[in-house]
Amino acid sequence: MNKHNISRRNFLGKASCLALGSTSLVSTLNNLKFINAASISSSSVLDSDYKALVCIMLSGGADSHNMLVPRESGMYDIYRNSRGNVAINREDLLILNNTDYSVHPAMREIRDLFNTNKLSFISNIGTLLQPLRKDEVLRNESNLPLGLFSHADQIKQWQTSLPQSRESIGWGGRIADMMSSMNGSTDISMNISLSGNNIFQTGHESLEYAIHPESGSLAIDGHKHQSGMGAFDRARMRAVDNILDAHYNDVFQKTYVDVINTSRQASAKFSEALDDAPYMGDLFEYNDFSNALQMIARTIAVREKLGMNRQIFFVDFTGWDHHDELLTTQIAMLRVLSKGLQSFDKALDRLGVSEQVTSFTCSEFGRTLTTNGDGTDHAWGGNVMVMGGAVEGGKIFGEYPILELNSDYELGGTGIMLPTTSVDEYFAELALWFGVEKSELKTILPNISEFYDTNLTAMPVGFLG
Repeated sequence: MNKHNISRRNFLGKASCLALGSTSLVSTLNNLKFINAASISSSSVLDSDYKALVCIMLSGGADSHNMLVPRESGMYDIYRNSRGNVAINREDLLILNNTDYSVHPAMREIRDLFNTNKLSFISNIGTLLQPLRKDEVLRNESNLPLGLFSHADQIKQWQTSLPQSRESIGWGGRIADMMSSMNGSTDISMNISLSGNNIFQTGHESLEYAIHPESGSLAIDGHKHQSGMGAFDRARMRAVDNILDAHYNDVFQKTYVDVINTSRQASAKFSEALDDAPYMGDLFEYNDFSNALQMIARTIAVREKLGMNRQIFFVDFTGWDHHDELLTTQIAMLRVLSKGLQSFDKALDRLGVSEQVTSFTCSEFGRTLTTNGDGTDHAWGGNVMVMGGAVEGGKIFGEYPILELNSDYELGGTGIMLPTTSVDEYFAELALWFGVEKSELKTILPNISEFYDTNLTAMPVGFLG
């Protein structure tokens, strides 16, 4: 990080439960906190067709400058000079049709998705409070995101879309607060997480329903009737049932047991529905990321049994903080990402819901163009991907900047790119596609008026038409 300490100083100057015998109730309680919350009715949302958003968080700050690379010789030479020993050789890059750009050689499946119009990129995106010019930033004349370059702050801001404060309510949670009444059942949250608790899906009155990427619903340990259960397991199950079915006069005991009982019922409902989900193991490789996407596909397959017209999923793919061994580590991780996305696309095609599911990537920040020797450091603007049948595929949206040190959007020769597209514009388009009215966008994204006029007929970015 020493390579941009001066710039950092300029920027930063502005800038649970009890256990019941051998059972574990923490996950169960976290899953069902939302049950007693009243849904906020959204009279403006009338569409009953199923839609789902799938948020894929690349935690750690992914070096997306090596994911989307200029192919044209002059632009590539600038990229190569700026990146030094972490640049990808031009002859190894995979060409994106009808563009002057290419992708990392480990992203073969993503290349194919792009070239078949199922995936697009959005370039040079990041957290912003308002549109900024380079001179404003360097002269400290502008409002900057709180804790810029900080993992803890930036990953939170991508989930809340509130870069001016440290909030605990996510924009996915705000959507669930507004639209949960669209679903036919409140037994299971609109927001389903494959990665446990997260800020993105936390609303004022809604929380995520956490499931396991392989086993599905998280229930009380051992509390499930199975053939061949021993005497001890049967006795333990009866003891747990007796405790949960007992009458309690104490308000805290009663509330506690009521939440557990509601969780028990929801877990049973989810597990029963999932038993009827089609087999999809033939489409996916076996790894954490692909397992999570496969479980999402299986959950979508049983959406009618769960009473779902709208769902938001969250997957956290960790490990992208490549201060060293960037080139080696990215090869393996990008292969997993690329193959997983292609498998998920095939699964959605098999289910006939490709047009109804939009997947999108996030990462707390981009990386420096410049190398620190064997990797890159925390920076600002980067690239993201969006995939689905509703996406205007095979295109690069936003403004792809010249990757030259001291260019119009490079800050101070340290390889930090000033974003030209805000996360608010990105998220607003996803929210509008999902069914949020333009008049309600500010409820979901309080800063959206800084970047988008809701009186316009055009979408904020254009990747969803």
